Amino acid sequence: MSLGYARVWIPDPEEVWKSAELLKDYKPGDKVLQLRLEEGKDLEYCLDPKTKELPPLRNPDILVGENDLTALSYLHEPAVLHNLKVRFIDSKLIYTYCGIVLVAINPYEQLPIYGEDIINAYSGQNMGDMDPHIFAVAEEAYKQMARDERNQSIIVSGESGAGKTVSAKYAMRYFATVSGSASEANVEEKVLASNPIMESIGNAKTTRNDNSSRFGKYIEIGFDKRYRIIGANMRTYLLEKSRVVFQAEEERNYHIFYQLCASAALPEFKTLRLGNADYFHYTKQGGSPVIDGVDDAKEMVNTRQACTLLGISDSYQMGIFRILAGILHLGNVEFASRDSDSCTIPPKHDPLTIFCDLMGVEYEEMAHWLCHRKLATATETYIKPISKLHAINARDALAKHIYANLFNWIVDHVNKALHSTIKQHSFIGVLDIYGFETFEINSFEQFCINYANEKLQQQFNMHVFKLEQEEYMKEQIPWTLIDFYDNQPCINLIEAKMGILDLLDEECKMPKGSDDTWAQKLYNTHLNKCALFEKPRLSNKAFIIKHFADKVEYQCEGFLEKNKDTVYEEQIKVLKSSKFKLLPELFQDEEKVLSPTSATPSGRVPLSRTAVKPAKARPGQTSKEHKKTVGHQFRNSLHLLMETLNATTPHYVRCIKPNDFKFPFTFDEKRAVQQLRACGVLETIRISAAGFPSRWTYQEFFSRYRVLMKQRDVLGDRKQTCKNVLEKLILDKDKYQFGKTKIFFRAGQVAYLEKIRADKLRAACIRIQKTIRGWLMRKKYMRMRKAAITIQRYVRGYQARCYAKFLRRTRAAITIQKFHRMYVVRKRYQCMRDATIALQALLRGYMARNKYQMMLREHKSIIIQKHVRGWLARVHYRRTLKAIVYLQCCYRRMMAKRELKKLKIEARSVERYKKLHIGLENKIMQLQRKIDEQNKEYKSLLEKLNSLEITYSTETERLRSDVERLRMSEEEAKNATNRVLSLQEEIAKLRKELHQTQSEKKTIEEWADKYKHETEQLVSELKDQNTLLKTEKEELNRRIHDQAKEITVEETKQLELDLNDERLRYQNLLNEFSRLEERYDDLKDEMNLMPGHKRTDSTHSSNESEYTFSSEITEAEDLPLRMEEPSEKKAPLDMSLFLKLQKRVTELEQEKQSLQDELDRKEEQALRAKAKEEERPPIRGAELEYESLKRQELESENKKLKNELNELQKALTETRSPEVTAPGAPAYRVLLDQLTSVSEELEVRKEEVLILRSQLVSQKEAIQPKVNSSQQMHAVVKLHCITDDYHMLNEDGELWLVYEGLKQANRLLESQLQSQKKSHENELESLRGEIQSLKEENNRQQQLLAQNLQLPPEARIEASLQHEITRLTNENLDLMEQLEKQDKTVRKLKKQLKVFAKKIGELEVGQMENISPGQIIDEPIRPVNIPRKEKDFQGMLEYKKEDEQKLVKNLILELKPRGVAVNLIPGLPAYILFMCVRHADYLNDDQKVRSLLTSTINGIKKVLKKRGDDFETVSFWLSNTCRFLHCLKQYSGEEGFMKHNTPRQNEHCLTNFDLAEYRQVLSDLAIQIYQQLVRVLENILQPMIVSGMLEHETIQGVSGVKPTGLRKRTSSIADEGTYTLDSIIRQLNSFHSVMCQHGMDPELIKQVVKQMFYIIGAVTLNNLLLRKDMCSWSKGMQIRYNVSQLEEWLRDKNLMNSGAKETLEPLIQAAQLLQVKKKTDEDAEAICSMCNALTTAQIVKVLNLYTPVNEFEERVLVSFIRTIQLRLRDRKDSPQLLMDAKHIFPVTFPFNPSSLALETIQIPASLGLGFISRV
Repeated sequence: MSLGYARVWIPDPEEVWKSAELLKDYKPGDKVLQLRLEEGKDLEYCLDPKTKELPPLRNPDILVGENDLTALSYLHEPAVLHNLKVRFIDSKLIYTYCGIVLVAINPYEQLPIYGEDIINAYSGQNMGDMDPHIFAVAEEAYKQMARDERNQSIIVSGESGAGKTVSAKYAMRYFATVSGSASEANVEEKVLASNPIMESIGNAKTTRNDNSSRFGKYIEIGFDKRYRIIGANMRTYLLEKSRVVFQAEEERNYHIFYQLCASAALPEFKTLRLGNADYFHYTKQGGSPVIDGVDDAKEMVNTRQACTLLGISDSYQMGIFRILAGILHLGNVEFASRDSDSCTIPPKHDPLTIFCDLMGVEYEEMAHWLCHRKLATATETYIKPISKLHAINARDALAKHIYANLFNWIVDHVNKALHSTIKQHSFIGVLDIYGFETFEINSFEQFCINYANEKLQQQFNMHVFKLEQEEYMKEQIPWTLIDFYDNQPCINLIEAKMGILDLLDEECKMPKGSDDTWAQKLYNTHLNKCALFEKPRLSNKAFIIKHFADKVEYQCEGFLEKNKDTVYEEQIKVLKSSKFKLLPELFQDEEKVLSPTSATPSGRVPLSRTAVKPAKARPGQTSKEHKKTVGHQFRNSLHLLMETLNATTPHYVRCIKPNDFKFPFTFDEKRAVQQLRACGVLETIRISAAGFPSRWTYQEFFSRYRVLMKQRDVLGDRKQTCKNVLEKLILDKDKYQFGKTKIFFRAGQVAYLEKIRADKLRAACIRIQKTIRGWLMRKKYMRMRKAAITIQRYVRGYQARCYAKFLRRTRAAITIQKFHRMYVVRKRYQCMRDATIALQALLRGYMARNKYQMMLREHKSIIIQKHVRGWLARVHYRRTLKAIVYLQCCYRRMMAKRELKKLKIEARSVERYKKLHIGLENKIMQLQRKIDEQNKEYKSLLEKLNSLEITYSTETERLRSDVERLRMSEEEAKNATNRVLSLQEEIAKLRKELHQTQSEKKTIEEWADKYKHETEQLVSELKDQNTLLKTEKEELNRRIHDQAKEITVEETKQLELDLNDERLRYQNLLNEFSRLEERYDDLKDEMNLMPGHKRTDSTHSSNESEYTFSSEITEAEDLPLRMEEPSEKKAPLDMSLFLKLQKRVTELEQEKQSLQDELDRKEEQALRAKAKEEERPPIRGAELEYESLKRQELESENKKLKNELNELQKALTETRSPEVTAPGAPAYRVLLDQLTSVSEELEVRKEEVLILRSQLVSQKEAIQPKVNSSQQMHAVVKLHCITDDYHMLNEDGELWLVYEGLKQANRLLESQLQSQKKSHENELESLRGEIQSLKEENNRQQQLLAQNLQLPPEARIEASLQHEITRLTNENLDLMEQLEKQDKTVRKLKKQLKVFAKKIGELEVGQMENISPGQIIDEPIRPVNIPRKEKDFQGMLEYKKEDEQKLVKNLILELKPRGVAVNLIPGLPAYILFMCVRHADYLNDDQKVRSLLTSTINGIKKVLKKRGDDFETVSFWLSNTCRFLHCLKQYSGEEGFMKHNTPRQNEHCLTNFDLAEYRQVLSDLAIQIYQQLVRVLENILQPMIVSGMLEHETIQGVSGVKPTGLRKRTSSIADEGTYTLDSIIRQLNSFHSVMCQHGMDPELIKQVVKQMFYIIGAVTLNNLLLRKDMCSWSKGMQIRYNVSQLEEWLRDKNLMNSGAKETLEPLIQAAQLLQVKKKTDEDAEAICSMCNALTTAQIVKVLNLYTPVNEFEERVLVSFIRTIQLRLRDRKDSPQLLMDAKHIFPVTFPFNPSSLALETIQIPASLGLGFISRV
C-alpha cells in the first residue's frame, strides 16, 4: 500500500478553494510546488516571493463532516468551507457548530426536523450530546436561564433571505413547547400571528430577497418563577423610511401598499379611492410591482386576520388603511414652480383632495403649508415660500414621518396584546437583526446597518475571547495574549468625537450645510489620518470604510436629509387638528416619546420608538438639544441594545444563504465565503486556531490513542500515561499543554496524531492481511496439490485404457479394410461395364431420332406455305368489301338526317301531350292505392287501441276489486276495534260478577289464538311468495361463506388491529380523564387552602355518603364518553346503526311511557283504596294503623318514582337530539339506569303485594272449614247492614279475616284480568305491527326484484349481494338487541327470584310470630327443620358500617407494599376486600356494597396520587386491583367464569347483586394504574437508555473516540456515576422481581416488559438518528451486542413470547444497516429488503449520518443514497423521522382465576384489622 504526499488547498477564482496533492516533497527555498488536482490535472503552484506562505493543509478524511468546526485539526477558511459543503450537500445537514456559534444554512426546502418529537428529543439534553440544531441552542439558553438565574439572548443574524426570521420562529416555538405551560402557549401563537402584520408593514422586495426585513427586532419572551411563558415584548430598530418614497430598480415599497392596491375592489375599500400600483408614484418607481408566486390580495386577507387576532378592531384597521391610502395619494401631489424660490399646487388637485378627505384635514391649510414654511427669529415670525424641490422633499418627509409613526403605533398595539399581568422573573431575548450589507449604491441605511454589525461583532469577539480565557484559566494553562481583530478603531471612526456621525450632526446644524461640504469635512478630518477611511479615486461625494467584513463605499448624497429627517411643524399641526381620531393618536405617542421626563410603564426605554422616531420638536419647545437626529437616536438605541445583550448570556446563530437563486441544497462557494467572513465565523476559527484549538480529556485521549502505546507504557494513572506517550510522540513541547482535566493541542497536532494512528492501524492491518493471506494461500496450495495428484492418477489410468483400446481397434480396422477394398474394386468394374453399354444404346437412338425430325420439318413447311398464300388472298378481298360498305353507310346517314328533321316537327303536335297525360294518370292511381293501404293500417290500429282499452278496463276493475278488498279488511279491522271495545265493556261487567271471569278469559284466549292462527297463515303465504328470494339468499350466503373462508386470516388480522386501535384510543381517553381528574383534585385542594373557602366540597360529600350505584357508572364511564364525542363526530356515520339506535330510543320512550301509565294506575288504585278505607269505620286499631302506614309508605314511594320519571322525561324532551339520546350518550345512560332501577323497584313492590295477598288467601282457606258458608254470608250481610253489632259477631275476628280475604281475592283477580287485557292488547298491536312490517318488506323485496331485473347480470348479482349483506347486518343487529334484552331479563328475574325467596322466608317467620295462641292451637302444626350451625367458615368477612374508613385506612392508605409482598400471600388486600363485599352481598345491603366499593376505589386513587412515583407502590396496587377484578368475575355467578371454579368456590358466588358495572370501573382504574406504572418505569429508565445502549462501550476497544470540538459530548467511557448496559439489566431485574413478588398476572408482566423494551428501542433509535457520531460500523456492533444481551435476559425470564423482542426490530435493523456493505445495487436491494421495520426517512437519515471512525472505513456515496430513495419511493410509510417514545400499547387483563379457597385465608395481626371477624 503506497503512501501519498500531503494534500493542500489552493485558491481558485471559481470554487474559491481547490484540493490538490503534492507530487514532490517541499524543501525550504522551493519557489514552486508540484501539485495534482483531484480531477487528475497536474499544476505548478508558485509561492508568494514576499510572504513565502505555503498553501493550507487539508484535514484527514476522518475529520471531514464533523458537527463542530473547532474539532478540525487544521482550522482555516478552506477547511471550514469544505466541511460546511460536505455536511450540506452530501449529508443534507443544515446546522453546524463553530465553537459557540450555530451556523445555519438555508436549505430552501421544507425539512421534517422541527416536529414535536424532535423538540422532545432535544429537551433536557446537553448541547454537545446531540447533532447541531436550533433547538439545541434554544435548550441551552433555557437551561442556563433556569440554572444560572441569568437572562439569555439568542442573536440571529445573516443576510437578507438567509432564514433569520424562520430560525427565530423555531426558537420561540421550542420555548413555548418545553416551558410546560399549555395554557400560555398561545403567547407564541400571538407572536407568530404578529408576523403577517410586521412583514406587511416592515418587509419589502429587494434585489436579493423577495421578503426582506427592512427593520430589526428584539423579542423578549418572559418567564415566571416556574419558567413558563407568561408574555412577550417586541422592540424594533431602524425602519428604512426612505423606502416609502423611493425604491431602486427591480425593488418594491413595503408590501402593505401593494396589498391595498390589490384589494382596491373590495366594498369596504371603495372610500379609499385606490387603484393599480402603477398609478401611484410611491409604488411604481421600482418597476416591479408583482412578486412571482405571491398573491397580494390573499396576503391582505392574512394581514387583516392577524390584526383581528391581536385585538386590533375593524375600525382601527380601516383607520390604518385610510392613513396608508392617504400616503399613496400624497405621493401623487404635484407642484408647479412660480419662480425659483416659490411653488404652488394646482387648484382642486385631485390627489391632495383625496388625501385631505382621508386624513380629515382642511384642503386650503394643507395646500398652503406644503408650499410654505414658518421661520421664527428672536423678534418675529414670518412665512416664507419654498421652492419646488424643497416642497417635494417636504412632502416626502411628511409621508415618511406618518408611516414611521403608524409603524410604531402598530408595534405598540402588538406589545399590548403580548403583555402579561404576571410579574416577569426572567426572559430570553431573540434578536432578529439585519446582517452586513453592501450594494452597488450604499446610503445612510446601509451605513447604520453596518455600524450596528460592527458593534455586534465587537461584542461577539469579546465574548469568544472571554470564553477562551475562562477555559484556559480553569485548566490552569499558561495564558498568552491572543491577537484577534479588534474593530474598536472602526467603531471610533463612526461614533467617536469628530467621527462620521458627529460630523454629520454638526453639518445638519449648519444653515447651509450640504452633502458636499460634509464630504469635504470627512476628507479633511480622516483621510490619510485613519487607515480605515479612504476616498474613491473618481468621486468627491463618496467615502470608503474598511469594515470587519469588507470595504464598503458610501455615497454621500442624501445623508444629511435622511439624518435630519426634517418635517415642518406646521404640517404636523394640520394633521393633529384632524377630525380623524386615529391620526392625532400617532402624534400624541410621539410627544410622549420625545418628552425627556416621560418613561414607559415598565421602566425601560422604548427602543422601537427611539430607533425610528424623527427628531421633531414638540410645539412650543425652544431648546434644540431635544431635536435629535436619526443617527443620534440610532446610536443611543444601539447602546441600549448592547447594554441589554451584555447583561444577558448570548447565544449566536449565523444564517447563511447558500445561493442567490433559492435552489434547494445548492452551495455557491463564493457567496458562502462572503457571508462567513461577514458574520464572524472565520474570526471565531482564527481566535481558536491562535491558541490550542484541539482539546481532549485524558480518558478520551487514552481511549483513542491506546493503539500507539505499548503494554509497559500503560500505567494506573491515566494522566501520567498520556504525558509519557505524548512526550515520545510529539517532541516539541510547545505543541501541547497539560491542563487539569484536558490536553490542549496546537493546530495540526491532532491530524499528526491521527496520521500516526492510521499508519499504526494500517501496518497492523497489513500484518494481519499478510498472515491471513499466507495461511489462505498455503491452505489453497495443499488443497490444489492433493487435487492434482488425484487428477493425475485418474488421467494416467484413463490414457492407458485408451491406448489398449486403440490397438484393438487398429487390428480390427486392417481386416475390415482388406475386405472393403476388394468389394469396392469389384463394384467399380461392374459399374463401368454397365455404363458403357448404356451410352452406346443412347447414342444410336439419338442419331435415328434426328433423321426422323428432319424429314418431318420438310413436310410441315410445305403445308404452311399453302395456308399462308390462301390467307393473303382472303385479306385482300375483305379490304375491298369494307370500303364498299363504308360508302353505303355515309349515304344512308345523310338520308336519316333528313328524316329526323321531319320527326322533330311532328313531335310538337297535340298528340304528344296526350301521351304524357297518360303517364300522370298512372301516378295518380298509385297514390290512390297508397291511401287505401294507410286506411287499412289505421283501422288495424283502432282495433288494437280498443283491445288495449278493454285490457285497461279489466285491470282497473281488478284494482277496484283489490281496493274493495282492502276496504273490507279495513272494515274488519274497525270491527275488530269495536269488538275490543265490546270486550272492554264485558270486562267492566265481569268485575261485578266473579263467577264469569274464567269463561270470559277463555273466550279472549280463543279469539287471540284464532287471530294468531290467521296471522300465521298470512305470514306463511308471504313466505311462500319469497321462496325464490330465499333460495337466492342461500346461494349468496354460501358464496359469502366461501369468500369468508378465503379471507378469514386477513380479516382476523385486520380486526385485531382495529381492536387494538380502539383499545388504545379508549385507554388514551382514560389517561386524559385521569389527568383531568388529578388536575381537578389539585385545584380543589388549592381552593380549600385559600382563605374564605373553608366549606366542605359537595362533590366529595356526595361521593362519600350518597354515592349511588347509577352515579358510579355515570361518573366513571360517561366522562370518557363525553371526551370521546369530538373524535366520534369526525368518523363516518353508519346509517344502519344510526337507524337502529333511533329505534332503540323510541322503544325506550315507549317503555318509559308504559311504566309511567302503570304508575299512574297504581296511584289511582291506591287513592281509591284510601277512599274506601276512609268510608269504612275504624275497625281493629292496630291492624288499621299498620295498613295505613304501609299504604302511606307505598304512596310516598309511588310519588317519588313518578317525580323521577317526570324529571327524566323532561330532560329527555329538552335534549331530543340524536347525539344526546343515542346509546352511549350521558342522558341515555342516565335514563337507562334510572328506568332499570325504577322497574326493579316496581317489580319488588308488586311481588311484595302478591306475597301478602297470597298469605291472606292461605289464611282464609285455613279458617274456612270452621265457618260454614251460610254463617259467612250472614255475617257479611250483617257486617254491611248492622255495623253496631260487629264486635259481638266478630269475637275472634274470623269474619273480618274472611271479608278481607275475599276482598283481596277480588283485587287479585281484577289485577290479573287487567294485566291479561293489557297483554292481549299489546300482543294484538305487535301482531299488527308485524303484519305491516311484513307487507313493507314484501313491497320492498318486489321493488328490489324489479330493479334487479332491469340491471345487467353482473350488476344484478352485485346489487342483490349488497342488499342481502345489508339485510343480514340489520337482522344481526336486531338479534343482538333481542339477545341483550333476554340476558337482562334473565338476570333481573334471577335477582328478583332471590329477593322474593328471601322475603317469603322473612314473612313466614313474621307471620309465625304474629299469630295469636288460639290460632296456633287451631291450626295444624307443621314440622320445622332447625338447621345445625356449621363450624366451617363461609369465606366472608364481617365489619361494622362505622369501621369502613378504618378498614380503608389500614388496608389501603397506610399499607406498606414491601412488607405485604415479602411476608404475606400475593393479592391479600384484594381477597380481604372481596370477602367484605361478599358479606355485604350476603346481607343484601346495597348501600354497604356501594359504599365499600366507592371507598376502595377512592382510597387506591389517593394512594397512587400520594406515592405515584414509587414503582413498588404502583406495581403493588396494579396487581391487587387486577386480583380484585378477577375475584369479582370469578365469583359473579356467570357461567363463563364459574366453569373455572371448584364446586366449593361456586358456592361462594355473589347471590344478590350483579357488579358487572363495577367491574368496568375497576378495569378502567387498572388501565389508569398501568399507564402510571409505564410512566414511572419510563422516568426511571430514561436516563439509563442512551448512556447504556449507545454511549457506553460494552465491548471495550471496538470503537475509538473521535476528536470533538468545543461542544464536548458525554464521555462514552464507564466513569463513576454513568449508566451501562448492566445498569439497565439490573433495573429490569428489579422491575421483574417486584412484579413477581406482588403476584402480578404473567400476561400483564409480559405486557409491561413489552412496553419497557419498546421504550428502550424507541429512545435508542431516536438518539441514534439525531447523533452523527453514533452512526458508525463499530457502534452498530455495540448496539447489536447490547440487543443480544437484552434478548438473553428475555430468555432467562421466559419472556420471549411476550412480543418484546419484536419492539426492538427497528433498532436491530438500524444496527445492521450500519454494518452492511453500502456500495453496489445489490447492496441497495439487500438493504431495502432487510429494513422493513424502518421508514424511508429513517433509512436515508442513517445513511446520511454514517461516519467512519477509522480511516480504512469508507463513506456512503450520495449516488448510493439516491438509489435507496429510488427503490423505496413506492413504499407507503410514515414520513415521521423519530419513533413515538411516549406511545403506550393498549393493555388487556385476561381472566386469571385463583385456586385459593376464600375460607382458608387468615388475616395477619400486622394489618391491624382486628375489628373484622370471619364468617
